[in-house]
This record gives sequence, structure tokens and C-alpha cells, in this order.
Amino acid sequence: MGKWLEKGKAFKKEQILILLLCGVLLLVIAFPSGESGQTEDASGIQQESGRQTMTAQDGELTRAQQMERRLKAILSKVEGIGKTEVMLTLKSNGRKVIEKDLEQSQGKEENQGGDAAVASDQASSSENTVYQRDAQGNELPYVTEEFEPEIAGVLVIAQGAGNASVVSEITDAVMALFGVEAHKIKVMKME
Repeated sequence: MGKWLEKGKAFKKEQILILLLCGVLLLVIAFPSGESGQTEDASGIQQESGRQTMTAQDGELTRAQQMERRLKAILSKVEGIGKTEVMLTLKSNGRKVIEKDLEQSQGKEENQGGDAAVASDQASSSENTVYQRDAQGNELPYVTEEFEPEIAGVLVIAQGAGNASVVSEITDAVMALFGVEAHKIKVMKME
């Protein structure tokens, strides 16, 4: 410890200031900025019979929030429900099916070894992703199908939830909108 103190005294003010600024810079870099990128990562890609499936990533969180806001807005307009708060939990984030070109070729090969000729069939295939250009000229994979996020459960807190018929109406509405079973919907009375 004494050696470090002796070395510390040997530093000039400018060197100490530079080390301090480097430390502050490292701290600033280490803290997240709060901005969430909306880019899709290629690591979320899974293969599926001649097509590719991309699991949705960052954009799905906002989709769940949009579904919550829309449900909250529509329920609060219904007579007897009053103010509402809504929370959705997702089982899956949804996925996108990417179009793939599948090329297959087949050929025959004959091997002559010793006294007998042996014929064998060889097959090969290759897949290529189909791309499309957006307005800015960027190439994006061509999406043939997009599956919505799968909802695991819904919680609705409403002012009018003290009335059994209101609770039944809310449950029926959520079942109709999201295809969620009744036992996965909880309606509670707001304070």
C-alpha cells in the first residue's frame, strides 16, 4: 500500500486529471441511456421448412403496450365500467415467417472400383433469403406471415368491477378480442 502512495505522489496534476476524466467516461459508457433500439437481431432466426422464422424482439414490447392502451381506452367507454387499468402478460412475442428460395438438384455418380460399377444418387439443396427494398433503399427480408404475440393472461382493474354483470362483460370482451380463456382473465375493483 505504501508503494502505491509513493507512486501517487509522483503523478502530476494533469495526469491525475486525465485518469479522473477517463474514469468518468467509463462510468458514462457503462450506464444505459434509456433508449431502446428498434432493430431486429439476426440471432432471433429459426429455420422452418423452406422458410425462416424470426422471433420478434424489441418491437413486441411496444405492441403489448399498444394492446393494453387500446383495451383500456375501449373498456373505459363502456357504460358502468368507469376508469380502468390493464396489464397483459405474453406467452410468446410473436414471430415473422421469412420467404426463402429453395433450390434442389439431383445427380448420379458412377464409381468404378475393381470388377463392379457402383451407381449412387446425390442430392443437394440450398436456401436463399428473399429480400425487398424499403423506401430508403435498404434490403429487408420478405415477410410472408406475421403471427401476433400469444397472450398468457390479462388483468383488468375497473371502477365498476363491483357489479357481477360488469365483470362478466369485461371478461367476455377480453375473450373475444384476444382469444384468452376465462380462467386467464382477472377482473378486480379499483380503489
